[in-house]
Amino acid sequence: MSDTSVTTAAPNHVTSLQTDRGTTTIADSVVAKIAALAAREVDAVESLGGAISSALAGVVGRIRGDEHKTAGVGVEVGSKQAAVDLSITIRYPAPIPQVAEGVRQNVIDRIESMTGLEVVEVNVAVTDLAFAGGGPGPGDTDRGFGRVE
Repeated sequence: MSDTSVTTAAPNHVTSLQTDRGTTTIADSVVAKIAALAAREVDAVESLGGAISSALAGVVGRIRGDEHKTAGVGVEVGSKQAAVDLSITIRYPAPIPQVAEGVRQNVIDRIESMTGLEVVEVNVAVTDLAFAGGGPGPGDTDRGFGRVE
């Protein structure tokens, strides 16, 4: 059985997995893509990022041909651990705490199994709700102020 260690090359944010048979490097962008894909696998997740970042990512994706967008995903990768921040839109009327926990667990499972990194934190920000038909949801108003301070 081979001994494995994990190190990070600071300037270009690449994690290196050292074994007695060679080195495997994993870029931060790969960890971000894994997180994005894992979040989208959860049934009630409509999209990642807020309305503006999703629109910009869609335009950039069409120009570049990027299939797996990482808008709404931030990662910090250390020598043995990773932390992830996600912004998501959830389909109405899915229960937000359960969806967020499902996203959190799926992201942890995917990153840890695919990279060998320990995921120490996954922060989920629910930034919007998506409704069938794309219109405003029940009770939405344009009053400009909230009921609760």
